[in-house]
Amino acid sequence: MRAWVNGRLLDSPKELAVTVLDHGMIVGDGVFETIKIEDGKPFALTRHLDRLTSSANGLGLESPDHETLREGVTATMAGLDIEFGRIRITFTSGMGPLGSPRGKTTPTMVVITEPCPRPPATSTIVTVPWARNEKGAIAGLKTTSYAENALMVEYALARGASEAVMPNTVGTLCEGTGSNIFYVVDGQIRTPTLASGCLAGVTRALILQWGQGEIDIVEINEPIDVLERADEVFLAGTTRDVQGIERVDDRILPAPGPVTAKALKIWARESTKDIDP
Repeated sequence: MRAWVNGRLLDSPKELAVTVLDHGMIVGDGVFETIKIEDGKPFALTRHLDRLTSSANGLGLESPDHETLREGVTATMAGLDIEFGRIRITFTSGMGPLGSPRGKTTPTMVVITEPCPRPPATSTIVTVPWARNEKGAIAGLKTTSYAENALMVEYALARGASEAVMPNTVGTLCEGTGSNIFYVVDGQIRTPTLASGCLAGVTRALILQWGQGEIDIVEINEPIDVLERADEVFLAGTTRDVQGIERVDDRILPAPGPVTAKALKIWARESTKDIDP
């Protein structure tokens, strides 16, 4: 693992490098991105940096400097032979007071790179008794305020699942804590619209883009109990790519099912054409 903070490559990722008064730590006042490393290269880095900017602006922060962050990515990857891994970019409002108002300092930029295991081809999910607020101030933004997600993941892990999936406040299917959800009904792949409050996932967008003309795929908002009659379910995420789901709560499903397998085939073909699509 390597870490870079505000233009400086650390001697060790455990080195003290960010003030305890950083507002990202005090109140979660920041945004982040996770980028997949595939065969030693960051995948879809431009899309992730663009979304980092969208999240920062949505939170009222200034736009992060992409070239500087690219330098951080390069610095943390230099000389490393990583077949599969991840890069975490964090951008906070910088040093602030012990309360909600922001300080007047420059933002904090952190890049961390590490190898990691490739997620399994299939997994399990549970639905949770909490809702995502699709009308909240940070709806659709990838912020560092992840305590809610952490609680939901622990709920899922305690029930033998790897991911938690939630509705929004009006009861329609929304997203996972770190993934977008797709499901199949009568041969058609469906996924919640961005109006549901879900994150505009990079993998989600590519699946929709690459699937057009080859598979029947639509964005639609439906009650979360649609998962009780879905023929197949899969998750999309930065390191998951297209991951078939074999169990939703207590319901067993084929994973990957035949329609999911088509989506997987398209992903495998298109994602190898360009490392930065």
